[in-house]
Amino acid sequence: MDPRNRFLLSGVVAATVTAAAWRPFERAAASPGSPLEFLSGLPTSEMPLHALGLQGVVGLVSARGGGARGLRGAVGLGLTAASFGGLVGLHREAGRSDEVLERALQEGLGVDYRQRISEPFSPRPDVPLTRRSARPQGFGLRRRYAATRDLSYGDHGRHNRLDIWRRADLPADAGAPVLLQVHGGAWMMGEKRGQGHPLMGHLAERGWVCVTINYRLSPRARWPDHIVDVKRALAWTKANIAEHGGDPSFVVITGGSAGGHLAALAALTPDIAGFQPRFEDADTSVAAAVPFYGVYDFTNRDGTAGRALVPFLERRVMRSALADNRAVWDEASPMSHVRPDAPPFFVLHGTNDTVVPVEQARSFVRRLRAASRHAVVYAELPRAQHAFDVLPSVRVHHTVRAVERFLAVVRTEHGGVTPAEAVVSDRV
Repeated sequence: MDPRNRFLLSGVVAATVTAAAWRPFERAAASPGSPLEFLSGLPTSEMPLHALGLQGVVGLVSARGGGARGLRGAVGLGLTAASFGGLVGLHREAGRSDEVLERALQEGLGVDYRQRISEPFSPRPDVPLTRRSARPQGFGLRRRYAATRDLSYGDHGRHNRLDIWRRADLPADAGAPVLLQVHGGAWMMGEKRGQGHPLMGHLAERGWVCVTINYRLSPRARWPDHIVDVKRALAWTKANIAEHGGDPSFVVITGGSAGGHLAALAALTPDIAGFQPRFEDADTSVAAAVPFYGVYDFTNRDGTAGRALVPFLERRVMRSALADNRAVWDEASPMSHVRPDAPPFFVLHGTNDTVVPVEQARSFVRRLRAASRHAVVYAELPRAQHAFDVLPSVRVHHTVRAVERFLAVVRTEHGGVTPAEAVVSDRV
């Protein structure tokens, strides 16, 4: 290839990827371009400085042999420079996530919410706060904190296993707050490893006990197998977590995407017997829910779902047509179960989500706020893609600290002790 064409092509690709990370060309899940936009947009929007370095290397290689000369070279150079500027802007946008999250917490909890957090304990008083706050939140966290692995909570083999994350020095009788993590993957794939690690690692370091679960997956599993397993895992956790240092009276639930759907649905349905077959009397209530980029309505009642959702669910998950089985689909939708006694919610979604439109989160939050007596915090993160929290990015750094502060308030309202860092600014 002519070096000038090669350099021009590298500039076009760089500028296109960066532009899509800023503003996706399509935000509808049925769009042919949306999977590609998701796969390119997620790492670009969450790790823009890494993308800048990669684009710089590609540009330099492409420019060899006179690629930057002439009109085509000038256009390629201009596109590359524009892409670099956009990536720097994405980095700055991610850095401002702490302001967005703090405003959301103040709106949902009150401007004085930090002062309402109870007097905390310090789980490691001999370790400076700055060192604890600087712990990495990315890879290797499972090896550090997953103290107990592959415990069985049900009768379905590897699909009913869980890991327990906790700090090695946490006392067996600590009575620590507990978080249960539900993985995503379109109800068809995924497992307890690889998702939710930044949040679980952060909370485990702060003295929490975290439980992450597998559950049955479609197409072999058929609704409501997925939510039944989540409920069974909640029941197991409440019955057994005290043996691992956790407080069974304070369990919160989180998850992303399909896991966000299941977490929200579990939090809103502590009393539906059909979701707890043969363990109807077990307590599966939670103290709070933190769904990330979840699906909140299978029936698309507000027209806020991606165009591909209903056909996908009909073929793969529900195995029935919406028109023929609307009552079951309705029951599977968290939006159908908003209620006055709903637990506190912290809903998080990115504005650039090309898999689950942000409009569905807005609709769910609007309905939940109209019904619930408890706090509903909603953070809409500018330029964030679907699954933004799987990478150890600046945005995730701020997000996990905001979630911790939200849960610290809820913990205080339940009368429990709270890890020390929750009352300190996350800028420390």
